[in-house]
Formats: sequence, C-alpha cells, structure tokens
Amino acid sequence: MSDFLKEVVKEIGDEYTALVKDGIVTGDVDTFIDTGSYIFNALLSGSLYGGFPSNRITALAGESATGKTYFLMGMVKNFLDSNPDADVLYFESESAVSKQLVLDRGIDPARIVLSAVTTVQEFRTKVLTVLDAYLAKNEADRRPLLLCLDSLGMLSTTKEVEDTAEGKETRDMTRAQVLKAAFRVLTLKLARAKVPMIVTNHTYDVVGSMYPMKTMGGGSGLKYAASSIIYLTRKKEKEGTEVIGNIIHCTNHKNRLTVENKVVDVRLTYDKGLDRYYGLLELAEKYKIFKKVSTRFELPDSTKQFGKTILNNPETYFTKDIMNQLDEAAQKEFKYGVENSSND
Repeated sequence: MSDFLKEVVKEIGDEYTALVKDGIVTGDVDTFIDTGSYIFNALLSGSLYGGFPSNRITALAGESATGKTYFLMGMVKNFLDSNPDADVLYFESESAVSKQLVLDRGIDPARIVLSAVTTVQEFRTKVLTVLDAYLAKNEADRRPLLLCLDSLGMLSTTKEVEDTAEGKETRDMTRAQVLKAAFRVLTLKLARAKVPMIVTNHTYDVVGSMYPMKTMGGGSGLKYAASSIIYLTRKKEKEGTEVIGNIIHCTNHKNRLTVENKVVDVRLTYDKGLDRYYGLLELAEKYKIFKKVSTRFELPDSTKQFGKTILNNPETYFTKDIMNQLDEAAQKEFKYGVENSSND
C-alpha cells in the first residue's frame, strides 16, 4: 500500500472514500434481507438464503393490477417477522393502503409508519430527514429499518402541482431530471445508513418497437439507481372456482449481483402470503436433484410423490441435505461466474 494513497484518503476525508481493502461503503453488500420466498431470494442474490440487498434500492415494476402492492406487503411482513426489532417506513402515493389492509396481511400496525407523498421533492425531503435522523443515532442503537415507496409512477412534481392549481394543462418536462437528482442523493445516503429501499413502479409498452417490449416510466433515475429491477406479471390461482391467490411471474430485468433475464414464478396466497418453497421443484428437476417421472417426482430415496404433496409438506421433503444441494444449484443458475452444470 503506498503512502500516497493513504494521503489521498486522509486529504479527501469523507465517509465515502476508503481503500478498497477496507471495504466500500457505497458498493459492498454485507447482508441480504430474506423476501419470504427461497426462489425469489435466489433470483435477487444468487442464494436461497439471500434476498434483497440491505443497503441498496430494489425496484418492483409492472402494469396496473399486477399485484405490486400485495407483493410488496408480503415482503414487508416477512421483514418484520424475521426482525422482531425492525421498523418500516412506507411512503404511499396511490391511496391504496389502509389499516385494514395492513391487518389483513398479518402486519403489526404499530411497527409500520405510513406517510402520504404527492411530489418527488416531498418524497426526497422526507426520506433525507429520516436518514439524517437515523445516521445521527449511535450505530448500536439503530433498529433495522426498511423504506418503501409505492409507487414512483404516481408522484408528480412541485411544478406540476402548481400548474394544476393555476389551471394550466402543460406537462412538466423536467420530472425525469428531478427524479434522477433525487435518486442520486438517496443512493449514497442509503448505502451509508445500510438501509434498504423497495420501490414499486409502473411499466408501459414501448411504442414503435419491432418486438413487444416493456419499459419503466419516470425516466432513467430509478433505472440507474436501483441495484435490482424485477418486472412482475401475474395470473390468478384458483381452487375450484375460488381465487385463492396469484402466481407472480418475476423477470430479472436488471441486477448488479445476479444474471439478468432469468425468470422465476412466486406463489402469493391471500391467507398465507408468500409461499417459501414454491419454485424449488422446478430447480430440483432442472439440476436432477429430483427426477420427474410421469406426473410425479422421484426423490433421492427412490420414493415418488406428486408435486402438490411435496409443496403441502415442504419440511418433510426439502431436508437440510436437499436444501444444500438446491442452494448450490441456485448459485449455478443465478450467480455470475459460477459454472452451470445442468443439462439445458
């Protein structure tokens, strides 16, 4: 290590500058937060036991009525259940979240603060106020904290609000720049505070594209700032004629940690929320941990079971040894630089 580099770090003298060997505040991901679904954890982090980064922005994007809020609530519930001392600050712009919805999802309303936001500037100011107060605490006194924004697509700007009040119908062409500026500031603050943020956003069809394509609204601000962007679509799951939940189709549109364009299905039921084991059967079959024989799966002990039987009794069939094999398979399937030995 050269004395010059030491002098550079000392001369710059801020919390964001350090020798790489000492760790990078704005880049390193020390821990991941469990989403409540093993396969979704793997899509985001490359491990069944990972999840979304504890100091970065994760975006969930989809068309209207794809279940973004419901999916986000499932992640919030698991975060609080997994961290008894944790808190959630939920910024809401769609007037879609009520106390009853929170209670219906099994979330303790005393551990979540909901703050309505109308403009990008209001959201930015509130988040910075929270993060500054959080950073002012001694590190040992900081409780785990999750920030959510639902949704980015509904935020206007101060100019847009003022123009509307004056009866003007012009569109604010500076909104994309305002969003980009906001996320530039927030990204560094979140990293320093080691606080994760989940943002929902809308997707739209790309007009004039040769092939059917989707893109997120709001310009490039969130696209650059987010560590992961997951596109969501859904189909209803029925038991007979009764709708009991949704199968959420998750596409890894952007990720700095795992292979992009991978797709998994996640099960989200109305009574239990995110299904922790759903999606593992497909991974087990692909990597020959389980063998598909007609309509059943042959297990390592040569017994055969229907997939529904396995998923209804997951802890019986997904033993510790099986889970270790599945985690190795997940790393091969989703992580960069890990040899994929499956026969596609």
